[in-house]
Amino acid sequence: MSIPNLYYKRTAATAKACYICYKPTTTVLATIDTTDFLYTCSVHLTDRGFATRALDPESETKIGASLEEIAKVKEEWERKQRRKKEEKEKAERDKDKEKDTEGKDKDKGAEDGKKAEVSQEKKPESTKTSSSSESGQSTPSRPVHERYILHRDIFALRVADHRRRRQAAQAKDLAPRLPGAPRGTLS
Repeated sequence: MSIPNLYYKRTAATAKACYICYKPTTTVLATIDTTDFLYTCSVHLTDRGFATRALDPESETKIGASLEEIAKVKEEWERKQRRKKEEKEKAERDKDKEKDTEGKDKDKGAEDGKKAEVSQEKKPESTKTSSSSESGQSTPSRPVHERYILHRDIFALRVADHRRRRQAAQAKDLAPRLPGAPRGTLS
């Protein structure tokens, strides 16, 4: 039986001695089926000589953003571009009208005030839509444990320790079936 060199970081209810420094800790590294587990300080998990953090296979294959996220961002960008274009055209039309009319200064001040009001109204709407879409997409995610790979020397110690325990258990089971040593005298 071989033990996979992939351990999951979990938290235990009771503190036990760390495998390295023997200080009490509740952080446990355990295999997926808990055939092997060891208590370790969180400080040792940052030490590359002890263990390295394994990347999630999902994050390795994921290039950046999903297609849905890309489409959503693209749609928002196109919407903003349309708004900018419309505002620009509207501003040009307003300028043409101002040139024709005699009261340039009065109209300009009023239009600037209107534009400020319109832009202020648009900002809350855009924040409302983005916050509502974010809250709608949030799904309850299951807890994901951090994954670690032990350094080859530490892992060799763990495998040797398991082998020693297994051999001791086999010897204990086999001992009662073996014949006893002769007790008589030689004559």
